[in-house]
Amino acid sequence: MDLTREEEAILNGEQGEGKQKAMELVTALGKIYGADSLIDITSAHLSGASYKTIGDGGLKYLEDMVAGGAKVSIPSTLNPVGMDRTRWKEMHITPEFAEKQLRIIDLYGQMGIKKTCSCTPYVGPNVPSMGDHVAWAESSALSFVNSYIGARTNREGGPGALAAAILGKTANYGLHLDENRKPTVVIDPEIDGTVFSYSLLGQAVGMAIGSGIPYF
Repeated sequence: MDLTREEEAILNGEQGEGKQKAMELVTALGKIYGADSLIDITSAHLSGASYKTIGDGGLKYLEDMVAGGAKVSIPSTLNPVGMDRTRWKEMHITPEFAEKQLRIIDLYGQMGIKKTCSCTPYVGPNVPSMGDHVAWAESSALSFVNSYIGARTNREGGPGALAAAILGKTANYGLHLDENRKPTVVIDPEIDGTVFSYSLLGQAVGMAIGSGIPYF
């Protein structure tokens, strides 16, 4: 993978441990997927926010990133967490779980991430423009971004999206490339136009074509 001098400096730790860890992850993912370079991105949306999902290992990873001086460099939002932030007692959440969940949210906030705790960030403060390259996790959000908005993102994992948010860059592969965005199948459905029918259509098409690119 070809890196700029600045990217190489980050990888060598010249801009701090947090950025170095982020660059190590992004370049490793890029090599796995055959990317030849990194590209600038305009926003990120992060999953991996629930303590039930990431556990103590994920909490420790976030603490290490904060300790290493990690800060996001682009507008970034956060996926839902494992409880309501204020009414967790009504949900019968244990104090031990709540303490660690609130700690996770705080750590993301310390890195400059907006604590939206939403899987629809485009309804709020995170709205890309057509053609923007972004790094989003959350399956439903990235489908909306790639189709309705016309921005470009792969399906990022939580750590990968965080690393991209810190760098303001992601690896240039997959749906960031024109050739991978061309439709592989044309869908001409006959449905009654209800919300339920569109939901069924989406499920049926997804099951039928897998990782293909549909054109409706």
